[in-house]
Amino acid sequence: MIYTLYYVHDPMCSWCYAFKATLDELKKHLSSNIKIVYVVGGLAKHSDEPMPMEMREKIENIWYEIEEVTGTKFNHDFWKNCIPRRSTYLACQATMLARYEDKEDEMINAIQEAYYQKALNPSDASTLINLAKQIGMDEKKFEEDLKSQKIEDDLQEELNFRRQLYVKVFPSLILKYKKELYPINIKYNDYESMLNQINDLVENSYF
Repeated sequence: MIYTLYYVHDPMCSWCYAFKATLDELKKHLSSNIKIVYVVGGLAKHSDEPMPMEMREKIENIWYEIEEVTGTKFNHDFWKNCIPRRSTYLACQATMLARYEDKEDEMINAIQEAYYQKALNPSDASTLINLAKQIGMDEKKFEEDLKSQKIEDDLQEELNFRRQLYVKVFPSLILKYKKELYPINIKYNDYESMLNQINDLVENSYF
């Protein structure tokens, strides 16, 4: 029997970034009959408007909270060096374009490193185009595809699928077998707890 483990995330979600190391460890220990599938969640629609100061302060405070809770480190120079926008759909589209070339993990890692470590802005197409080139994608084709109606439509289809999974928070893990869905409790810095929950569901045939 093949089970699907959906990982619902946004490449610009700070909690998803904090979850990365634990997710990577979980993936190493998953049974061979569990297939992991990434689903972009879409935190924020396209916007050219600068983020209001109140929101900037709120999100930076979340970064400090995450650092305290998980030990993940952020480069807070982002808030001084960039003009942040509440806009993540473009980064989601970049992730999907990379997926089509089997470079999904590479793009997610590149976006997170650029955003959280190098204080670059993945809401900007120019940042994403440079990252695509960095991971070996065709720069010109990527730029054209990123502006295409097709990737806009593909993103909307994926967002609809995320809604069908009943996911509203990121990161989320959903185990599926046939038509049954079971949410896995997210545990930062504790992959074994999630692995045990997944194995228990599979071994005891709760589906």
